[in-house]
Amino acid sequence: MATVAGVPVEPGHWIGGERTGSHATFGSVSPIDERPIAEVARGGAAEVDAAVAAARRAFPAWAATSREERARLLHAIADGVEKRIEELAQVETADNGALIRSHRRGVMPRVAHNFRFFADWLLQLGHADFETRGHTNHVSWDPAGVAALITPWNAPLMLATWKIAPALAAGDTVVLKPAEWTPLTASLLADITAEAGLPAGVFNVVQGYGAEVGGPLTAHPDVNRISFTGSVPTARAIAAAAAPHLTPLSLELGGKSPLIVFADADLDLAVDLAVEQYDNAGQVCLAATRLLVESSIADEFTDRFVAKASRLTQGDPREDTTDIGPQVHRRHFERVDGFVQRAKDAGARALIGGGPNDDLGGLYYRPTLFTDVPEGAEILRDEVFGPVLTLQTFDSESQAVSMTNGTDYGLAATVATGDPERARRVTERLVAGTVWVNCFFVRDLKAPFGGSRQSGVGREGGDWSFDFYCDLKNTVTAPWAK
Repeated sequence: MATVAGVPVEPGHWIGGERTGSHATFGSVSPIDERPIAEVARGGAAEVDAAVAAARRAFPAWAATSREERARLLHAIADGVEKRIEELAQVETADNGALIRSHRRGVMPRVAHNFRFFADWLLQLGHADFETRGHTNHVSWDPAGVAALITPWNAPLMLATWKIAPALAAGDTVVLKPAEWTPLTASLLADITAEAGLPAGVFNVVQGYGAEVGGPLTAHPDVNRISFTGSVPTARAIAAAAAPHLTPLSLELGGKSPLIVFADADLDLAVDLAVEQYDNAGQVCLAATRLLVESSIADEFTDRFVAKASRLTQGDPREDTTDIGPQVHRRHFERVDGFVQRAKDAGARALIGGGPNDDLGGLYYRPTLFTDVPEGAEILRDEVFGPVLTLQTFDSESQAVSMTNGTDYGLAATVATGDPERARRVTERLVAGTVWVNCFFVRDLKAPFGGSRQSGVGREGGDWSFDFYCDLKNTVTAPWAK
């Protein structure tokens, strides 16, 4: 048993309703000070086989469980999350370095909401019967089987439960592989599901590295659905592993999203939206890291942005006064710094930041804004996933749209304008799974979520989640003889 921020955390896998160990372990290191906080069981193909077998055994009974009972159990899990919000917040802050105030106020309450939403959505899921030449069509959502869920490290529990909750609601059983840099709250969730009365084998957790756990999990012949959030190269490997069995995939792969600021925008709002992109130390897949500002207001926007960003407080994420914490891991820190140094070598100018925070040391990277970036530069094309923004200018709507769509990604876009007609014209032309107008990160679970181009495959949320985690069936019945 590990003790993290005063909270006991089981280091073993959760398979078939029991804790199991492995011959090897790996260390979970806190980004706050780079000190080890737990030794976690390191799984492999054997643990994957055991977890998938447990999920397969549990599937028939879980699939046959009434919607009402499934919903009740999901609400019971939400109750358990709400009772342990402070513990979950403390452990996740220690494990991934995100702000404790965000975990308390938003992230962990959203974890509970994820379970409640899909529990309630399940109870109203349906399609009205319809007639075809006197024949009745009835659409149903049948549980698909075992769902393999592979989740990222930037918001570990919230992003995992975006997948876990609809999969369980749909009647699937689950094998979760949490990110190896942030495995601890997944272990706590396993305890919560057991306390809520979820049957053994319905939810399983196998910890470990991608090649050792993710590889055999995504290639497993008894897995019926795969949902992954992460990088494009890993997604390609997952797709190749799933291909022999034609296992359906849902992939959310990040992006290079823009914030488009027109001259008619509320400039205070636009600056607030721009500075908000440093949230979670820039480790947000939806972040609008490319600031595209109309030329006529670029100087004023830049001055206001620099003034506001300079007031951000960087430091220990356990302090309520902190605005920006550390990068998640030394390897990721070095990746972010590599992007920044190459951008400077290519001629980009850092108006703020441009390197590590030497006053704090460790994994703390200064919020950075680049201008004078050469056209086609790497920093404009590739996802950095750190507190690094670029600022470019445009002179027309068409140019703004062309710049927005000029990447291989299409996850999200944000538009700041005071003209509703302009908003309509521009948003219709943007390639993005989600577009926000004069706001950011407002996400209703009823809405479809996912990306276009290399930002992903498929959509989840509301009916779209059930469409993915279920086999849809249409039953056509001829008129009955009188």
